[in-house]
Amino acid sequence: MDVRQLGLDGVLEIVPKRHGDARGYFIETWNAERFLEAGIDLRFVQDNHSYSAAAGVVRGLHYQLPPRAQDKLLRVIRGKILDVAVDIRRSSKTFGKWVALEISAEKGNQILVPKGFAHGFVTLVPDTEVLYKVTDTYSPAHDRSIRFDDPDIGIDWPSPAGGFELSAKDLKAPTLANAEVFA
Repeated sequence: MDVRQLGLDGVLEIVPKRHGDARGYFIETWNAERFLEAGIDLRFVQDNHSYSAAAGVVRGLHYQLPPRAQDKLLRVIRGKILDVAVDIRRSSKTFGKWVALEISAEKGNQILVPKGFAHGFVTLVPDTEVLYKVTDTYSPAHDRSIRFDDPDIGIDWPSPAGGFELSAKDLKAPTLANAEVFA
């Protein structure tokens, strides 16, 4: 497995080894022992599966506040996304900075988004499915979001031909300046 820092503390691209032959391939996407050897010591407690029918579907920017904050390990099993992590730790020297990574079923890469980061993605092709593991269960009382197009963050989202499609929750999300975030 290859592990690469993405420029913000703790946000990693992880590319598991693919074992393939004429029949197809096999990938070990999560192995606690191998991840621990790479310095990643997490206990995942919930798996989530997201399906988006169209290109341009935006999900995020989402996070949960302590004590129910979540680390996320995300991968695409069909299609392609641009995945984004935004540092929302006020005490961090990179507060408000973001990184993006294209993740696809074809590449087989994953992204690890640690606690203290808002997370979101946009689908780049129709019929995209995303799986992600989290280190705490969903807690509506701790669930928060930030506008995906907050000008103070300035994420360079690709412009889909049909425009962006967002949930009602994401359309009314506050900007980072008005959001409740990590200390």
